[in-house]
Amino acid sequence: MAANGGTKAIVAALAANLTIALLKFVAFVLTLSSSMLAEAIHSVADSGNQILLLVGGKRAKRAASPEHPFGYGRERYIYAFIVSIVLFSVGGLFALYEAWEKFQHPHAIEGDFWWVPLAVLIGAIVAESFSFRTAIIESNHVRGKQSWTNFIRNAKQPELPVILLEDFGALLGLVFALFGVGLTLLTGDGIWDAAGTGMIGLLLVAIAVVLAVETKSLLLGESATKEDVARIASAIESDGTVLIHLKTMHLGPEELLVAAKISVGAADTGEGIARAIDDAETRIRAAVPIARVIYLEPDIVRVKA
Repeated sequence: MAANGGTKAIVAALAANLTIALLKFVAFVLTLSSSMLAEAIHSVADSGNQILLLVGGKRAKRAASPEHPFGYGRERYIYAFIVSIVLFSVGGLFALYEAWEKFQHPHAIEGDFWWVPLAVLIGAIVAESFSFRTAIIESNHVRGKQSWTNFIRNAKQPELPVILLEDFGALLGLVFALFGVGLTLLTGDGIWDAAGTGMIGLLLVAIAVVLAVETKSLLLGESATKEDVARIASAIESDGTVLIHLKTMHLGPEELLVAAKISVGAADTGEGIARAIDDAETRIRAAVPIARVIYLEPDIVRVKA
């Protein structure tokens, strides 16, 4: 359900951003507003990012191979990390460059089409609000009782946090653009347009940094959640087995590796040990269905004299 919800949120955001990007470019051509250009590039970057997430999700479904015996689940993390780079460079740095240029050569928004950027920005806010609403609804299916901050920091599915932050950034960026364009129209001073553009650039850079930090953690290999670790330990010990130590790692958003050392009796037979391991694996998978790869090592507990 999490994967399907992520795809639904991505498609909704992609449809909104492609339409909005076109309208913003039209507004820029008619008014030469740097805020509108920054927002247009922002929407193009977001659209490209959503395509990257869709590609990553598709490639992650490939079957395991001899070269990649644990599968390709982490492709989703790699593409999410690329998204942060695109957002930082194409979105944030470009907007900051445009702001610097506009600060050097400010000009007012003139002509008969002064109302176009305002209409486009208000329409874009409405469209982005629907996209953001879809992302919130889909995230709530998997967020549980976590705060939004904890959900973004702890989510193992990268798509929903990425879309949430992109949509939130898009809405805030539109407000900044409306601020810059509105004050430029009121005062006739293009410096406000440059200020709005700079605010958009700083916002995108900040969001990109957050995404990069969180995705880097997933790429390095995060353990299961505390709740899942507790369920796995309980499943192993439910028949009296002594758990010596336990390690987990996400091979992908919906695929977990479990490695544990369990105690066996000195007099236990090989057949009995194998049966105990098989039973423990069955209990683990029942408790945590995403535990796909399980390695249990038997050991004899040595009591110190």
